[in-house]
Amino acid sequence: MNKEIVVSGIRPTGNLHLGNYMGAVKNFIKMQHEYNCYFFIADFHSLTTHPNPKDLHQNVKQVLAEYIACGIDPEACTIYIQSDLPEIAELYLLLNMHAYKGELERVTSFKEKAKSHPNNINAGLLTYPVLMAADILIHKALKVPVGKDQEQHLEMARTFGNRFNRIYNNELFPEPQAFNYGNQLVKVPGLQGGGKMSKSDGDNTVINLNDDDATVRKKIMKAVSDVSPTEPNSTPSQAVQNLFDLMTLVSNQEVISYYKTTFADCSIRYGDLKKQLAEDMALFISPIKQKIDEISGNDEMLGKIAKMGAEKARDSASKTIATAREMIGFTKFY
Repeated sequence: MNKEIVVSGIRPTGNLHLGNYMGAVKNFIKMQHEYNCYFFIADFHSLTTHPNPKDLHQNVKQVLAEYIACGIDPEACTIYIQSDLPEIAELYLLLNMHAYKGELERVTSFKEKAKSHPNNINAGLLTYPVLMAADILIHKALKVPVGKDQEQHLEMARTFGNRFNRIYNNELFPEPQAFNYGNQLVKVPGLQGGGKMSKSDGDNTVINLNDDDATVRKKIMKAVSDVSPTEPNSTPSQAVQNLFDLMTLVSNQEVISYYKTTFADCSIRYGDLKKQLAEDMALFISPIKQKIDEISGNDEMLGKIAKMGAEKARDSASKTIATAREMIGFTKFY
């Protein structure tokens, strides 16, 4: 029986962090054995911010190493670098011909980026959802793991695929659906006392998978907390709840229960809580970092994995683009 196709990518903007691992990579490790998975490193997407070429090269290699170190198996799934597939760029062009300025300008992420970076409103930023659609449709994916902030892009992928099918009178592209592994998404909070863990808030607000023990401890000890509660059974502030949520990910239940009890009876000492969390976090991150260090220095192995992934991905992509070209009328007569 053919397995359903899953596609997901990550931009090479630096090291993977705990939020990436808990929110996505852990699910990828499960999914690779249950679905036909294509996991790619989205280096085309990163060009909207004009990265330094040396940084881009190193970041792509680092993300690949970290994927492998975390347990993504290149034999069980297809791991590839986006720019290794010229078929994606071609499908991006074809879909762009039927993507309209008005609908692209209404995309929430575009409006937000245009507002926060008014001097860099480039065409790639405007057509970002079209490139994302090409990533998904090139493999005829049925499932795409996305967060809430990406659901509008997935809806547009369905729109572009259906529009292409209708214009050229063919059912080439299926309708990809959002896919979450389980009913409850894991939200990993940042260390700044606010929302989810994100690189955009600064490196000191995230726990990177390749942070050493000393760095992990330093970051946790600087995490935002709060004043001690003055009334029993108070509701924790967002900052304190974030610490409890992080503890839930790496600490044992006995430790978690102890600190929640001390919060409830107003005897909690946040310094002690953070010391405990720092030790548990360092213990959790350390074996992952060790694997990353071993793999990231093995250029020969990473090269073989990237080449194998490109070949597997192109086998799928070339079939899709050949059909799309034929539908449009790009058939040779010589």
